Amino acid sequence: MSWIPFKIGQPKKQIVSKTVERDFEREYEKLQKLEDQTKKLHKDMKKSTEADLAMSKAAVKISADLLSNPLCEQDQAFLESMTALDTAMKRMDSFNQEKVNQIQKTVIDPLKKYSGVFPSLNMAVKRREQALQDYKRLQAKVEKYEEKEKTGPIMVKLHQAREELRPVKEDFEVKNKQLLDEMPKFYHSRIDYFQPSFEALIRAQVVYFTEMYKIFSELTDQIDQAGLTDEQRERETEAKLSELRALSIVADD
Repeated sequence: MSWIPFKIGQPKKQIVSKTVERDFEREYEKLQKLEDQTKKLHKDMKKSTEADLAMSKAAVKISADLLSNPLCEQDQAFLESMTALDTAMKRMDSFNQEKVNQIQKTVIDPLKKYSGVFPSLNMAVKRREQALQDYKRLQAKVEKYEEKEKTGPIMVKLHQAREELRPVKEDFEVKNKQLLDEMPKFYHSRIDYFQPSFEALIRAQVVYFTEMYKIFSELTDQIDQAGLTDEQRERETEAKLSELRALSIVADD
């Protein structure tokens, strides 16, 4: 919620010091930024986990497609390699799902719950602002009667205005003090609240990538019997492709 004060007639008496108003606006602005950052982080974390799941599901689909390739019916070595790949991709997907579930519980859900606090905070600020406007309005009313000639009717109205002002002033002062006391506490509590979540995020990533290292190391041992380098494999593939291009059925007309 943007900080936009109501525009009404101002009383001559300074009822809230500029220092207090600056302190209030500074603390509230910090919380507005915290709200925006929390929502953005929640959105980005959801996108990240969705992308993770999509990646592992796609890898499983690719390995399944390779396993169903007709080559597997003709080449036992290829079948064994694709079977090993398919098993590895399914294991990766399983660990990835566990990681995402953990992140959902320890990071995404807490972020959502934390964001759910801000509407109440914003409502408290609105109530404080409305109380301030009521305070200003009634203070201006008291000042108006104080400036008039002190006749009997005017003195009665002045007394009534002061009586009307007193509970409104007290209400504002209570709301103002509460927010000035609690907004900094709420802001500083963010570290204690989020630190366990981010530690859990790091642990989940460490466990996942440790398992991935094991899975792909085992997969490499299973399918990389020749021990060729990437450059050697690239040259071998180019040589095979050249042989295919030499066939008459793919020759250029």
